Amino acid sequence: MVSKSSKNDAESEGSIESSLGRLEAIVEEIETTPPPLETMIERYEEGMKLLQVCREKLDTAEKRIEIITRSGRGEAVLEPFEES
Repeated sequence: MVSKSSKNDAESEGSIESSLGRLEAIVEEIETTPPPLETMIERYEEGMKLLQVCREKLDTAEKRIEIITRSGRGEAVLEPFEES
């Protein structure tokens, strides 16, 4: 069973750096000392949630960058960003 703190880590709005750090720790754990199958499945699920968090944060950052760099006169313009 996934611990409560692991679920919270995967679902929280932590930084992308902390999410990537946790993903690296999961990979290292599996590669160095493969856990029992049930634990491996739990780590996989946690990793997939973290991956989704990272993708969402990167998509948001990319949209913000596009908004900042767009302007009619070639000047950097900051426009409000609305997540869809």
